[in-house]
Amino acid sequence: MDKLEASNSPEISGTARDLLPGSRVYARRWVFLLVVSLLSCSNAMLWLSFAPVADTIAQHFFLSMDQVNWLSLIYLVLSIPFGMAAIWVLDSVGLRGATILGAWLNFSGSLLRAVPCLAARIPNPFAFFMSGQSLCALAQTLVISSPAKLAALWFPEHQRATANMIGTMSNPLGLLIANVLSPALVNTAEDIPMMLGIYIVPAALACLLATVCLWESVPPTPPSTGAANSTSESFLHGLKLLIQNKAYVILAVCFGGGIGVFSSFSALLEQILCANGYSNEFSGLCGALFIVFGILGALFLGLYVDRTKHFTEATKIGLCLTSLTFVAFALVSQLQGQTFALAAICSLLGLFGFSVAPVVMELAVECSFPVGEGASAGLIFVLGQAEGVLIMLLLTALTVRRTGPSFSTCQQGEDPLDWTVSMLLLAGLCTLFTCVLVIFFNTPYRRLEAESEGSSSPTMCARDPRNISPTQVPPLETPGLTPPDGDLKEAPGPASFSKGHSEWAETITRDI
Repeated sequence: MDKLEASNSPEISGTARDLLPGSRVYARRWVFLLVVSLLSCSNAMLWLSFAPVADTIAQHFFLSMDQVNWLSLIYLVLSIPFGMAAIWVLDSVGLRGATILGAWLNFSGSLLRAVPCLAARIPNPFAFFMSGQSLCALAQTLVISSPAKLAALWFPEHQRATANMIGTMSNPLGLLIANVLSPALVNTAEDIPMMLGIYIVPAALACLLATVCLWESVPPTPPSTGAANSTSESFLHGLKLLIQNKAYVILAVCFGGGIGVFSSFSALLEQILCANGYSNEFSGLCGALFIVFGILGALFLGLYVDRTKHFTEATKIGLCLTSLTFVAFALVSQLQGQTFALAAICSLLGLFGFSVAPVVMELAVECSFPVGEGASAGLIFVLGQAEGVLIMLLLTALTVRRTGPSFSTCQQGEDPLDWTVSMLLLAGLCTLFTCVLVIFFNTPYRRLEAESEGSSSPTMCARDPRNISPTQVPPLETPGLTPPDGDLKEAPGPASFSKGHSEWAETITRDI
């Protein structure tokens, strides 16, 4: 039996910490969050499991490096065309169905990847690897937008940002685990089957928990007015409303560009640093610091905005600090021997920039309410992936071969590249997106406003007669007070009821 938490207080404090009258939250919301977080973490682990040991994989299965790189790139490519379909599934089929479908796709993909290791002389191992990664990539489109919808449907208003943060940050946690686990497991080619088998375990566990433990997409009683009105717009009409929403368009384009900037930074970090004499181990350390400090920053920022509701302020300040840090990275990364400074800069990039992602997803829901959470968060993800592809192509096109003395530690066997112009462009794009967002973005918090209005509405209390206080019950009708037409006249007392409220008042009186 789930433990229920309820509040009968009709008031909403300045930080909106109290539950709305008649609303309830269920302990099994944490089980749902655990399943979504584990699934997202497992999916991210499968995404980058090949990248840290790419040379060993290529040598053992007679693949080219381009083929191995495509095993990671396929996630980015498939997310663009199938991202919109995932939005429809999430808002139309429901959160439970989308999570179970994503879990089975993720588990099936992890099994398919291991087939070349189960039998000797598989004729085309790359086909199995690519098919498995493609299934996992389809699962990612369903998983990546789930935290915002889960937080809206299952969690009370004062826990939404924290729940969104936990679900969202489980994805970069999976990236961190893959970057550490794959090199630790694979010392020789004979260790590859063990590595692929270990990655199946969390995928199988997430699939089992999703199938067995998730009973419904929404709780029996919504935790807030916003949850009660969630996904009140149809899919196509919701997308139309998003496109017509100026604040949302600015947020989606600018933060989508930010996602593209960070995706390009993560993908190209090793190539940028090795061209200036830094080792692959140091590049891996910088990537790990970037993710770790991003998770820590998201934890504290999620708790802060849950208490204060300063979504816009936290986003703008975080992105401004991120732009300044990117400028510092663009300059310092072109110098030799700056290990401490680069490690500090990568930590700050995660702390300021990575940590803003869950807050932005909550802000997207607030400025687009009552459009479904899957659409508002998912469209930003799709735009971010598309902008990431464009930015990455632009950055690589602007690189030139170095003509001066070389300190390169790159192992591609080619002359090192000069990334100076590309890094300045990356810092410039981040600054541009930030300036546009800071200057032009402004929005009311529509979901919070709807919940505040709903908390003062008698219909919220009418959902459960036990939530009616004595002062809210109208006096019983007495002879002489009811006119011939049946309207209830005002009676002396602390509350008076209009004609529109008379039927509600009589119903509550009879129930009591």
